[in-house]
Amino acid sequence: MQKEISQLSKKLAKAFNTNTLIAPLPKKFCTNTKNANLLRVASEKLIKNPIIGFKAGATGKAMLKKWKEKEPFYASIFDKNLVKTNSKVKLSKNTFGIELEVFYILDKKILKSKSIITTENIKKYINSMGPCIELVGYRQKKKGVTCLGDLIADFGCNVKFIIGKKKKFKNLKFNNLVTKLLNSKSGQIVNGNTKVVYDSPIKSCVWLINKLKKDKININKNFYVFTGSTVGVVPILKKGLFEGQIKSIGTVKATVR
Repeated sequence: MQKEISQLSKKLAKAFNTNTLIAPLPKKFCTNTKNANLLRVASEKLIKNPIIGFKAGATGKAMLKKWKEKEPFYASIFDKNLVKTNSKVKLSKNTFGIELEVFYILDKKILKSKSIITTENIKKYINSMGPCIELVGYRQKKKGVTCLGDLIADFGCNVKFIIGKKKKFKNLKFNNLVTKLLNSKSGQIVNGNTKVVYDSPIKSCVWLINKLKKDKININKNFYVFTGSTVGVVPILKKGLFEGQIKSIGTVKATVR
């Protein structure tokens, strides 16, 4: 098993670095979330680019229930995959959708805290927040998502994060903020709400931080947390300008080409 993980992680890391595709991973690394996480961790260790934060994935409880999973997953986010609003991003060969979510920037001290993080005490560690568009896709030559491990094993399927303007953290009603993702060229409009993100982006963030602490993950600078999609995974019907709006948080734009 370890030899196979070593071989596959090298292939995944190369695909990540070169924006190329590899053959589909063996099913045993997807249908079993433990195996998927072992492969994800091994692959992430081979990336030399700095880690700037973490992503919570599969935060929709309906999807978790469908897959008979108890909790979401997390993956590291690298500097090369982060760009600012109004950027132009190239559609990769196997991008399968676009998401709209809330991000937070947290004080690195939170990972050294000896207390269990809650929805109340986490607030003193959040420096700022904003809206984010995420492109999601495989680095494998395969289609569709059949289980949680499909997402976990492939670096969390994160292709690019486009962040909006950062705002100072305010204690909003994160469990009920209206969101909208639209593409004026295609006329595509998808409405959403932050309540679908593990009940709220804050709860998603709390879950992720406690997982990081449990796994003894540390980072030497303040870091991003991307909390999960408020609109699900939206298919990209046409290339062009996408705009994401999250009430009371802001707007983010990206041109997909």
